[in-house]
Amino acid sequence: MLAVATLVQGPGPLPRDTLPATLPLAPPLGFPDELVAPIGNEFTDERTALGRALFFDPLLSRDRTVACASCHQPEHGMADPRARSLGVDGKLSRRNAPTLFNRGHASAQMWDGAAESLEEQALMPLENPDEMALPVEEALARLRAEPRYAARFEAAYGALSRESLAKALAQFVRRLQLGNSPVDRFRAGDVTGLSPQERTGMWLFESRAGCWRCHSGPNFSDERFHSTGIGVREGVAELGRAAITGDAADRGRFKTASLRALALTAPYMHDGSLATLGEVVEFYARGGNPHPQLDPELRAFDATPEERAALVAFLKALSRP
Repeated sequence: MLAVATLVQGPGPLPRDTLPATLPLAPPLGFPDELVAPIGNEFTDERTALGRALFFDPLLSRDRTVACASCHQPEHGMADPRARSLGVDGKLSRRNAPTLFNRGHASAQMWDGAAESLEEQALMPLENPDEMALPVEEALARLRAEPRYAARFEAAYGALSRESLAKALAQFVRRLQLGNSPVDRFRAGDVTGLSPQERTGMWLFESRAGCWRCHSGPNFSDERFHSTGIGVREGVAELGRAAITGDAADRGRFKTASLRALALTAPYMHDGSLATLGEVVEFYARGGNPHPQLDPELRAFDATPEERAALVAFLKALSRP
């Protein structure tokens, strides 16, 4: 009888911090409103730098192999190129890691809206057994033992605590902004910003394809929850938003994803089940996956292969500098 060795895939090397040295507070073109910090977590360079250091530090995972950046990688639009992220011991996360860009301009956090603020969301991955698997009290003990962190928390927040740890991480994420794409410049009057194909795609997006119904506003997301049929098995949808609200009508509903950084954040949807933007367009063109709770705003649309390619080109233009 042959013995077969099973290898547990680890999370891989830690991503490098390739973000700009300075994260501006001014909103980029396409966002009319300035970032607003909650009372008690007002913006300071000290606090942002502290959150940034923590975000890229595996110290906050149980086995010191996973950092927040492991699932939200700068080179992949602050998202994960894997359908599901790898946590400690090679465990798989439940859902695809979305981009963190412009979450400071958003409302509910996470695919199912489990957190109402970035401060509330910040510590959830630490304590999740499939992600970083480190109780916050143990994380605080580790940080207190590190002079480089203890002193910085004292300077930034006056003390190291569960609350200040959440605030530091949230402040850094809140300052991650992305805009000023050719689409934004076109809308601002620079008609040379988009190619003819991209303009055709924008026209489809804003008219016959109906993408605007859910992907609206500066972040190209209505920040609401919709059921598209992704994740439906034998006619039964995942719990989705219903797991948070307890309302059966919310079954299968997930938060509308931002379209910013889209060219960098494949695969797509809350389960990472669609590998390319071409597949995403095909999915919506056929009206999603039918099931009893399919969102009525989701409607099939007719488009030629050339028009579908134009729609993909427009979506990619949202990621171009």
